[in-house]
Amino acid sequence: MTEPSYDEQRTQVEEERPQETGVAPPAAQPAAPGAGTGAETEAEAEAAEEQAEQEVEDDLSVAQRAVGELTADLQRLQAEFLNYKRRVDRDRELIRQNATYVALTPIIEVLDTIDRAREHSELDGGFKAVADQLERVVSGLGLTKFGEPGDPFDPSLHEALSHIGEDPEVTVTTCKVVAKAGYRMGDRVVRAAQVLVVDPPSGPTE
Repeated sequence: MTEPSYDEQRTQVEEERPQETGVAPPAAQPAAPGAGTGAETEAEAEAAEEQAEQEVEDDLSVAQRAVGELTADLQRLQAEFLNYKRRVDRDRELIRQNATYVALTPIIEVLDTIDRAREHSELDGGFKAVADQLERVVSGLGLTKFGEPGDPFDPSLHEALSHIGEDPEVTVTTCKVVAKAGYRMGDRVVRAAQVLVVDPPSGPTE
């Protein structure tokens, strides 16, 4: 068998050797920024979730404080309104009482005349009916009569016209005679009762 020539051997070697393309083999690609292992990605996700939860809690805290402040403002306004309403009601009642007082004060002299007529048994017929009606009207308006013989003397309710001596039957200064009845409206004294008083004995009794 004839051996291949030198040129044939060279051609065969060149055919078996890989051809050089002139292109360098691909180099290892660097890792993308931020890329990491699965554990690092999970930790970042948890951190982001915790941050989101904290932001929600902060927003909720701010909202709760705002609600608390608004509630306090509302309660303060309600208290101020109630106080204002009480003042208005009190002033309205005071004005009404003052107007009634001014209207009824002159009528007290008429009531004194009726009392004197009643004491002398002169109150009968049509005059009695008118007197009874007048007394009912002023009583309905809040004018109350007070002062009776035997009442303990009270300087806030009675005007002592005179002391007429001592009385062994009393233990304190006492109204003995009522010259003019007193009148009041509620706790307000319109006119003190004019009375004559007696005192208890000043020394030991036998």
